[in-house]
Amino acid sequence: MFDFFKKLFYPIIAILDFITKYFKTIVFLTIVYYFVSTSEDVAMKEGSFETANLQKIELFGPILDSQKVLAQIDEAKKNNNIKGVLLDVNSPGGAVAPSVELAYAIKELNELKPVVVYASGVMASGSYYASIWAKEIIANPGAMVGSIGVIFQGTNLEELMDKIGVKTQTIKAGKFKESGTPTRQWNDYEKQELEKVINDTYNMFITDVAKARGLKVENHTQFADAHIFTSSQAKEVGLVDEVNTLSFAKNRIVKLSNVSNPVWKKEDKFDKFLDRIIQETVSNFSVLFEGGLKAY
Repeated sequence: MFDFFKKLFYPIIAILDFITKYFKTIVFLTIVYYFVSTSEDVAMKEGSFETANLQKIELFGPILDSQKVLAQIDEAKKNNNIKGVLLDVNSPGGAVAPSVELAYAIKELNELKPVVVYASGVMASGSYYASIWAKEIIANPGAMVGSIGVIFQGTNLEELMDKIGVKTQTIKAGKFKESGTPTRQWNDYEKQELEKVINDTYNMFITDVAKARGLKVENHTQFADAHIFTSSQAKEVGLVDEVNTLSFAKNRIVKLSNVSNPVWKKEDKFDKFLDRIIQETVSNFSVLFEGGLKAY
């Protein structure tokens, strides 16, 4: 019994343990950072300060919450000095709603100033959805692209609950209110209800991809259907425009933005460091412990 609850609450314990171990280090680095940091909007080049005219935004890790990236997109949209944006993507996808939010935020941004997406590692499912409305999509030669599909997963804990003597009590109004419950096997009518949601979401996904990329929805089994592609294969089916390196992607956004003297917005290295730590912690548990509709 003790081992069961230990495993059940392991994600919370691990996060708290990490905070306990590295709290002093994080506080120290925060203090150092604020003493040595300079404005993000100004870059040093050849001994003079110049206003940044290009911005790089990263979409890394599972898409569980889109607020931070949305804020960066909104900042780039409102900043008249920024003439173009490079979106660096290395994500397996994630929850449907935030992926769609990102997709349409990128669409709005691209209508004002060019956006180039660079697939630096994995650009799959929800993260591909987020990228479709960019001016161009460029993939690293070793990147993996695609997995355009939708999934709803749930755990059946019925046998485990029987073994440890745990039972649930439910009062509900609505036939389908327990659809997706982890406490028992799903009924056929519940599976059909979930399939209805999955199919409608998938149709929305492939329709948007086809519209954004100039493809035909009726050919979705070729470019979607959860196929996983290498970069060159993704180019063949029309999911990416070029297979090349990060430097090529940067040169493309410079050209599309029509800037003669490219100056990149300085990245906040400390924020990036903290984001990576949190991302690593959350990523280890998100797929296993978080239910719901996902584009993975």
